[in-house]
Amino acid sequence: MTLKNNKNKYVKSSHISDTQFRSILKEFCFDSSATETSKRLSINRNTINRIYKLLRTRINDLSEEHRSDKVGGDIEVDESYFGARRARGKRGRGAQGKIPVFGLLKRNGIVYVEVIEYASKAQLMPIIKGKVLEGSTIYSDGWKSYDGLILNGYKHYRIYHSHNEFARGKNHVNGIESFWSYAKRRLQKFNGIHKHLFYLHIKECEFRFNHRDGSMYKVLLKELRKRPLGE
Repeated sequence: MTLKNNKNKYVKSSHISDTQFRSILKEFCFDSSATETSKRLSINRNTINRIYKLLRTRINDLSEEHRSDKVGGDIEVDESYFGARRARGKRGRGAQGKIPVFGLLKRNGIVYVEVIEYASKAQLMPIIKGKVLEGSTIYSDGWKSYDGLILNGYKHYRIYHSHNEFARGKNHVNGIESFWSYAKRRLQKFNGIHKHLFYLHIKECEFRFNHRDGSMYKVLLKELRKRPLGE
């Protein structure tokens, strides 16, 4: 099939068929690597890499469309640091050579992540206020940047990891920490990600986590029927 005659309704200007694309999408949703998908489907790896990147870009677009959507109820907030190399010097918050990511998780619901420059109150508070409904209950660790949540209309409970405290009844951040563990395990398989592509990958982790009920393939296919990749 030539590019001129291509009628693929899922990918603009692609030489693959609709059937091939749906197979690629299924492999992507199964979290198969580009190499595995290329071998399994006998399709050039560069083609698979191109489509995978387009899918990650579309996933990021979908996240941006819902950026202003707010969540309420019991919300866990936390930050984590990503990066393959452990640089000498400072550890923990602000660790050198790491990419800081802020996340909030609605218990029994969705997670939302955003790459930040610093885990400062000036950066974290606007994200929380933009995503969490007033009157919600927020659970965090003892980090000082979360000071003032009560003054902004939230109920706020802390767990102090520095005191070897990790859970006290409903007071914990186990949910968001489970997401961090999932994201880091998943990203390790890439053996390093270019910094300019990291945002697409962490938002993909967010999307996968939020569709862990198995709906990812149907959601993406429905979206791509409305607007093909590459448009």
